[in-house]
Amino acid sequence: MRPSVSDVAKHAGVSTATVSRVLNGISTTRPQTRDKVLAAITELGYRLPESSLMQKGIIPRVIMLLVPDIANAYYGEIVRGIEFAAREQQHSVLLFDTHHNAQDVSYWLETMRQYKVGGVISLEPLAIQSQHPEHFQGIPWVACSEFVPDSTVPHVSIDHRQAARDAVLYLVSKGHSRIGLVNSDDSYMYACERRAGYEDGLKQAGIRVQPDYIQHAGGIDYKLGEMATRRLLMLDPPPTAIFAVSDMLAIGAMKAAFRAGLKVPQQLAVVGFDDIPVAEMFEPALTTIAQPMFELGKSAVAMLFQRMAGHSVESRTLNHALVIRESA
Repeated sequence: MRPSVSDVAKHAGVSTATVSRVLNGISTTRPQTRDKVLAAITELGYRLPESSLMQKGIIPRVIMLLVPDIANAYYGEIVRGIEFAAREQQHSVLLFDTHHNAQDVSYWLETMRQYKVGGVISLEPLAIQSQHPEHFQGIPWVACSEFVPDSTVPHVSIDHRQAARDAVLYLVSKGHSRIGLVNSDDSYMYACERRAGYEDGLKQAGIRVQPDYIQHAGGIDYKLGEMATRRLLMLDPPPTAIFAVSDMLAIGAMKAAFRAGLKVPQQLAVVGFDDIPVAEMFEPALTTIAQPMFELGKSAVAMLFQRMAGHSVESRTLNHALVIRESA
């Protein structure tokens, strides 16, 4: 039997009136409650009757957000910015945690049709975003943080290459010449750009790039960063400093140093990237490249609304900053 509004309400633990408000894109519902309702709709496979979309002239005001891993603190802060800006314009955000899966396009399209989604913001990696255009013809689209270079899809991001160069040159200024790189996954544009910036920084300082000093973790979990750093510390000679392309990888690097009996930063300096909240809470506090994550989300929404209104939009590059703390 086809699930009803009552079924959705029971599954989400809310009233049917709350479900109705969410379906109609009314902004008075708390974000946490709206997320519960949207999750219940997805889990039950509820489909909105086409006739109800036009009752009293009410059409849901919804934008879709594609996120590869909502558990990642970096994405979480961008999502906060997106939801804040969308609520200001009385829009709801339909969030998909895609788990890096490009095979769900048909599901996204069906959901967009059901909820009359007005536009899409994508945080998906380069390898997946490059597959999107042929499926989303005519739908306003904005890339946030990750983007496809030379694409017609506008994006908002930072200069990842310059930011990585800044991190490496900072380590050089502290007297380091043996600098290792803990990278994540080359399917991400940011990983490729940050590796290029790492190499730029070394070359600018007159330091030879050593392939052995570049380790690919395969993801951004701190355990992967720890394992990559262990491999670097086994080299002869090992690096005296590490630049990690995410804060979680950097925290893994520090954990590897502690387990090897090394003091940070005295025997191994570590610089991360992103400036997620835990970067400051960790001991020693992490020196890192800060991204304006909340502002990235807000800017993405502003750009998307311009596109939804039929205006052309230029891509934007926001400023990054080197935050010097105790780890380097």
